Amino acid sequence: MSQTKVAAPFVENNLTFRNTIINGDMRVAQRQTSSTGLTSSTTAPGVDRFNLTISGLGTWTVEQSTDVPTGEGFSNSLKFDNTTADASPASGDFAMCQYKYEGLHLQGFNKGTASAKKFAVSFYVKSSKTGTHIVSLSDQDNSRQVSQAYTVDSADTWEHKKMIFPADTTGTFDNDNAFSMQIFWWLGAGSDRTSGTLNTSWASITNANRAVGQVNLADNTSNNWYITGVQVEVGDQCSEFEHLPFEVQEQRCQRYCMVYGNGQNFSGGYYNASSYVCEIYFPTKMRAAPSVSCTDISNSIRVYTNGGIDYLDTLGDNGDTVYQSQLYNNGDASATSGHRGAANINDGNFKLTYSSEL
Repeated sequence: MSQTKVAAPFVENNLTFRNTIINGDMRVAQRQTSSTGLTSSTTAPGVDRFNLTISGLGTWTVEQSTDVPTGEGFSNSLKFDNTTADASPASGDFAMCQYKYEGLHLQGFNKGTASAKKFAVSFYVKSSKTGTHIVSLSDQDNSRQVSQAYTVDSADTWEHKKMIFPADTTGTFDNDNAFSMQIFWWLGAGSDRTSGTLNTSWASITNANRAVGQVNLADNTSNNWYITGVQVEVGDQCSEFEHLPFEVQEQRCQRYCMVYGNGQNFSGGYYNASSYVCEIYFPTKMRAAPSVSCTDISNSIRVYTNGGIDYLDTLGDNGDTVYQSQLYNNGDASATSGHRGAANINDGNFKLTYSSEL
């Protein structure tokens, strides 16, 4: 019997998935493309997978931007804009751009073994402040950390930074779907995280050694900081950024977040004696059983039935798995038990969000 060979998706340079970062080109933004007035830590305020982590240091707007390095194939970056200045941070204040890893995505580094590999970190950055900036890797499984400095040479100019972080023969990453490591690009910090000696080798976490020398991007409301082309790969060489097709990056992001909006159809609905039940099958397996949230649902979801159209004002959740969700409505169901009812989101502002973020 003959077999049909399915072509792999196009990947530039034919070096497939060497980048352990998801959405490093900042193109996927399912939740929103901009968040303003941020004074507390926020998941994916501008693009998927990248967070703002903050405690007391200024007020920020974080947004997906079209300001990108020229000629490098990027269409988006992530912008952090300081909108309320804090020129004199309290000792415990800090702000940073954060990315979180599952352990199963880190196994190629062989951390905690005699054959441990280095971390090759590269990214494009544009900062309104020149001088020393800090990047940290933080091993959550073993409470270990390493930091390195990079220098912004010219204000408001895109620069490509390449950094090689050492291998670590102490402490393995758990091979599971839990939170194992995070990367910080520091935006500023008080003395609790800057008063020691920068840990450029892996060591137990000591806060005072994490961000020594970091400039304060919160000291003026004219300050902003952009990043794109983030790549973290195994070894001691930083290669060119791996441009993946958009739909591939989007599906990888949907492991952590799935957002349904206006025009989305759900065909798996049906009526029983007292309620409408809708089965939603996710396009990819999520990291863990997600939590579900939505904006104001009033008349946002309509159901086509044998008796006409129902508009749902409330939704309940019968429990979700990594593969699917089952939503129900007990108050607005009016069709015949046993009949199917296809649901449709009919509101440009409505979002139904499933999250299994780390």
